[in-house]
Amino acid sequence: MEGHIVSLNTGTAGTVEWQGKAVSSAIHKVPVNEPIWLATLGFTGDVQVDTVHHGGEDKAVCVYCHEHYAYWEKGLGISLPVPTFGENITTKGMTEKDIAIGDVFQLGEAVIQISQPRMPCFKVAAKLKQPFMVKWIQDTGFSGYYVRVLQEGHVAKQDVLKRIEAHSARVTVDFVNKATYIDKDNTAALHTILSVPELAESWRTMLEKRV
Repeated sequence: MEGHIVSLNTGTAGTVEWQGKAVSSAIHKVPVNEPIWLATLGFTGDVQVDTVHHGGEDKAVCVYCHEHYAYWEKGLGISLPVPTFGENITTKGMTEKDIAIGDVFQLGEAVIQISQPRMPCFKVAAKLKQPFMVKWIQDTGFSGYYVRVLQEGHVAKQDVLKRIEAHSARVTVDFVNKATYIDKDNTAALHTILSVPELAESWRTMLEKRV
């Protein structure tokens, strides 16, 4: 399979207002038109403010699916410019149902691997001024996902995401979302997810507490 890049995005530290307070965040990313270097910890020039919940080798790059924008625009009744959700890569053709934990993609000179869903963050709710967004994202499964970088290299907007290794277990990001947020008592599903070695360690630790 192949995915296409709608936008490459990076951001610096800023703030969002949440419950009457200014909270540091780098969710206000902007498109980048020039090729950029993708390193083990992410794109050159991209800042991770909350390094506990974002960033690190398992969450080097955040991907969001452009297919979901129309749904959110209809539901919220507003126009949403890319990259509203703070993603580093906005894609087409690679939704949560299409890709699995452990899938490997060639991305320009770089090679990346799907590691976990993106956990909905209150900063998305704060940016959109919609306090219910975290639960809404959990219910829809329109989370986006994180990748780790297996090989560093330059990435350009015109590059195609080409899957070069499909993980044999086929545990999709959508499957992980449903087991985590919807079908919470499905122990068999949790064991299936935990059997995938490529699952990000932080997500593994969270699910292990439930089995």
